[in-house]
Amino acid sequence: MTAYDDLMEFTRDTMALGQVAGRLGWDQETMMPRGAAPQRAEEMAAMESVLHARRIDSRVRDWLAEIDDASLDTVGQANMRHIRRSFERTCKVPAALAARIAKLTSAAQGIWAEARAADDFMAFAPTLAEVIMLKREEGQALAAGGDVYDAMLADYEPGTTGADLEAMFGTMRPVLSELRAAIRQAKPPEPLTGTFDEGAQMKLTRQLAKTFGYDMSRGRVDKAVHPFSSGSGLDVRITTRTNPVDPFNCFYSTIHEVGHAAYEQNIDAAYLLTPLGSGVSMGVHESQSRIYENQIGRSRAFTGWLFGQMKDAFGDFGVKDADAFYAIVNRVGDGYIRTEADELQYNLHVLLRFDLERALMAGDLQVSELEAAWNDRFEADFGYAVDRPSNGVLQDVHWSVGLFGYFPTYSLGNVYAGCLNEAMRKALPDLDADLAKGDTSAATAWLGANVQTHGGLYQPREVIERAAGQAPNEAPLLAYLKEKFGGIYGL
Repeated sequence: MTAYDDLMEFTRDTMALGQVAGRLGWDQETMMPRGAAPQRAEEMAAMESVLHARRIDSRVRDWLAEIDDASLDTVGQANMRHIRRSFERTCKVPAALAARIAKLTSAAQGIWAEARAADDFMAFAPTLAEVIMLKREEGQALAAGGDVYDAMLADYEPGTTGADLEAMFGTMRPVLSELRAAIRQAKPPEPLTGTFDEGAQMKLTRQLAKTFGYDMSRGRVDKAVHPFSSGSGLDVRITTRTNPVDPFNCFYSTIHEVGHAAYEQNIDAAYLLTPLGSGVSMGVHESQSRIYENQIGRSRAFTGWLFGQMKDAFGDFGVKDADAFYAIVNRVGDGYIRTEADELQYNLHVLLRFDLERALMAGDLQVSELEAAWNDRFEADFGYAVDRPSNGVLQDVHWSVGLFGYFPTYSLGNVYAGCLNEAMRKALPDLDADLAKGDTSAATAWLGANVQTHGGLYQPREVIERAAGQAPNEAPLLAYLKEKFGGIYGL
């Protein structure tokens, strides 16, 4: 065997262990007994110690020194790019620090959940301050004198900096604000009313998962407080949630997570348990969930089909026709929760978090000031005050588990989705006729062939540019939003 063969065999075992650690996280969110949290924190810390030791194993350094990347094919070179980058970054973080972060963030998740249930930010603030302290220490180690936030962002979107995002978001924000203001002057459609059996919601949501190509033989749908997708390759699981007065929360959370899961399921099988065997970045990942959920799932054509499915499941639920249903699905209204926000306002939620977490990491904002800063920014952006912490600073799990640098990838994913949707529509001129019949196969096949199958073969921006035929930019997304919501609200 060559040094490359030895390295890849070692890497497959490491990645398999990483999948086991991910399954522990999935269990913690779905089925773990509440009282098991302290033990799970110890288990997660132990697993992280094992993984960290493998990632900095001296044999990896020796193999990397021996391998001539130029002698490898395209796939081999891509594997080496990921392995070298991961090795170099991991070696910068002391093992003791990595274990402390893993242990703290596992425990912090439960503390955040209890504080959220009690609407008591100060019950979580000391733990969050400790998480930020450790994550800043990690970022300083990774940045090696550079920008700490950029070092964190690189874990989720390699090749993108905070300055890049600030420029992009700065272009988007006034356009979104202007469109939102115009819509607020128009008459909104009446909201959905009534109650919808949660068992029937879950039955229909599993049908929707299959409609969007989710392979249930390699996955499952469960319920969790915060919907997510977990795993890759042959075991990719999703969660959703139900609300008896808001079935759209269930249905579109499911479609969103299926977008993530389909990406993982559709990666070339030859890349299984290799660095290429998972999504290349969180921005590209989010592009799949958002295009599934919004450009496909909330389109006039598809909502016409979904209207019929809901009538079959729930009977007459008070919406007169498919056009009214389309308007209700895409209704722009007041709300506090990012995951429940409409397409137009969603990015304003993300931009708020992006600015606040950059300030936290830079030390320009203290945890003791965070709740007030959140509330002030929210009122400025949305025009009304946050009523309680669970609808504000405590609504997201991300900071409790140390995911700083993650939030901006949500809006970057929207930008990528805008570029992909423009290209997909050009390639599939009859797409709406298929969607009107509940047939998403042409759309999902196009995305599978042009984005998903590549896994980590290319760099994130390269994936989008190859598929869309242009460098990623915000213009297609903004044009799409103007056309869609301008039509619904008669602007």
